[in-house]
Amino acid sequence: MLCYDGKLSFFCFIVAAVIAILPEVLLRLELNVLQVYFNNVWLTHLFQLGFLNILLLLTFCGFAYQVAVRAVFLGYVFGIGIIISLIAPSSWQMFGVYITILATFHYTEFLSIAWINPSTLSIDSFILNHSIAYGVAACSSWIEFVVERQYFPVMKESSFISYFGLILCICGEILRKLAMFTAKHNFNHIVQSEKMDDHELITYGVYGFCRHPSYVGWFYWSLGTQLILQNPVCFLAYTMASWKFFHDRILIEEITLLNFFGQKYVEYQKKVSTGLPFISGYKLNL
Repeated sequence: MLCYDGKLSFFCFIVAAVIAILPEVLLRLELNVLQVYFNNVWLTHLFQLGFLNILLLLTFCGFAYQVAVRAVFLGYVFGIGIIISLIAPSSWQMFGVYITILATFHYTEFLSIAWINPSTLSIDSFILNHSIAYGVAACSSWIEFVVERQYFPVMKESSFISYFGLILCICGEILRKLAMFTAKHNFNHIVQSEKMDDHELITYGVYGFCRHPSYVGWFYWSLGTQLILQNPVCFLAYTMASWKFFHDRILIEEITLLNFFGQKYVEYQKKVSTGLPFISGYKLNL
């Protein structure tokens, strides 16, 4: 059952997405509502987003406000992404697809935790503040896209590569969320150092195919984002950085899992791979 904060976030996300799309819909319907507020489209969106944030500030406080303001931001970005992907110049459209995918990923991370493990729910569940390296990587991909589009606009138009990246993102997202919903209360964004009484070793469902399906999904999702943008430099950088991150993360996590479950986890390791290329995890030398 979805907790209150999950329901609040869902409402805010949907409302913000609809409001973001609204000016374009009114314009297409030729409904002259104060010339769709303003002549400048970005001024319109700035006004709408500012107005939404004022409403949130007057309506909520504490944790509820923190949830609502982030859900509204992600919902609005989602809506803007849809607009860009449909009506922007062809060399910008895949960037719209990308930001829609990005907003969906971060919002559904929070929503999933709100559903499967609400006791661990926090603002960090949006993973918007994942790490400095994550933020630098995202900004680098935006810079590469803009620079390459400036000098090679044809390079950024939709192609087989960008659509393959979209499929990779969708499949990676589905795999990660399947892993989260299969693990349920056993899933946590933070590697646990102490075993809870109700902590179980999950070996069925997607965990029967790979030991770390949530990481596999995230790994291929991250590569897919750069294929959507057709960023050759960041694709290589993301591949190396993501591989290194998950290699180290899995080592740490499997040490704790071996401490938690002992021989049971050793047997699981023998039967099922990590799911990531050239990553075998932590193995006990028996």
